[in-house]
Amino acid sequence: MSIAIFVGSLIAVMALGVPIAFALLVSSVGLMIYLDMFDSQIIAQNLVKGADSFLLMAVPFFILAGELMNKGGISTRIVNFAMAFFGHIRGGLGYVAILASVLFAGLSGSAVADAAALGAILTPMMVKAGHDRNRSAGLIAAGGIIAPVIPPSIPMIIFGVSSGVSITKLFMGGIVPGILLGIGLMITWWLAVRRDHAEVFPRKSAKEMWKATREALWALLLPVIIVGGLRGGVFTPTEAAVVAAFYALFVGLVIYRELKIKDLYDVLVAAAKTTNVVMFLVAAAMVSAWLITVANVPTTLMNILQPLIEKQMLLLFAILILVLIIGTMLDLTPMILILTPVLMPVIKMSGIDPVYFGIVFILAGCIGLLTPPVGTVLNVSCSVAKINIEDILKGIWPFLLVEVAVIVLVILFPSIITIPLQWFTGM
Repeated sequence: MSIAIFVGSLIAVMALGVPIAFALLVSSVGLMIYLDMFDSQIIAQNLVKGADSFLLMAVPFFILAGELMNKGGISTRIVNFAMAFFGHIRGGLGYVAILASVLFAGLSGSAVADAAALGAILTPMMVKAGHDRNRSAGLIAAGGIIAPVIPPSIPMIIFGVSSGVSITKLFMGGIVPGILLGIGLMITWWLAVRRDHAEVFPRKSAKEMWKATREALWALLLPVIIVGGLRGGVFTPTEAAVVAAFYALFVGLVIYRELKIKDLYDVLVAAAKTTNVVMFLVAAAMVSAWLITVANVPTTLMNILQPLIEKQMLLLFAILILVLIIGTMLDLTPMILILTPVLMPVIKMSGIDPVYFGIVFILAGCIGLLTPPVGTVLNVSCSVAKINIEDILKGIWPFLLVEVAVIVLVILFPSIITIPLQWFTGM
């Protein structure tokens, strides 16, 4: 009954158009009243506790780093670098979009930011070259969800804080699946554009390739610094976020000189607004997580999933289906915050590695960013490409299917994650 009251009130309030953070608080109050334990002090204490975490300090700094990168010219140089090497291939702009998505993922960790930045730059170019607008927008949207998988990843930070799992290990474990998503998209794009008669750009000379590489080198170094620093134990994920923000500031101001002192106010305000949304959502979810535990919801769920506890692969597929369904109604961050405290006891009881589960969970949750009606990345890509949801769905479905196939592959062959993770973490 507790589950029905919490979920029912949450869906009802969301259906009225109430923002998800406030909807979580309302559903939490409803559950407290049902349990006959309403106390405003409990709500206040858990709100404060939810945002009071050293690890969560990484979130505002990575958000700030992303804003600085977009304003400082890093985005344009990444695209120019990819164009220099792939622009002359048939369908080259699609490969540019995918490679840029992978490189962007190692810079910002935000799917929405990456899809918006790349969509604004590449969608007009792809349409002008003769590519179908729906397919082009769909490809860029599908590439955007690589960002939460490859480090640095804001959803992984939130999952790590919610579950107590090492964020560094989550970061390292996401590298190979993120690359697999990129490879899957490239294969699908190759199959899709074989009969296209889109414009092929002239091959760049060695001198032009070197120039593009040299200009993008500062941007390309950032993922190396973050991954290398985390693997070598030089800094924590939170410190890595500070390094990323300072590095982006230095490159934008001193190296590329596209970021001006007068721009910093707008950049800081934009980063603060995004941070406020995320952090209030985390704080509100802590109230829900506490009540879910008190109401013994994890035990109820364990009883429901008891037949699958000993069958790890079937359990993961069941969770995958659950997450894909919920992902159509919830954004990635609130889904992580709501489901993590519910699912983690089940995962631990079944003996599944929590780091491995976290990566599979986030991979599955990312699909929700591309599925209507919520589909944040889908909606952003529609807005940038100036098309409606129905049109972009016509173009995105092959890329969506291949990304689901990658998740299935990771579940069937856990070594895709576990073996590279052992190497990256030195375990």
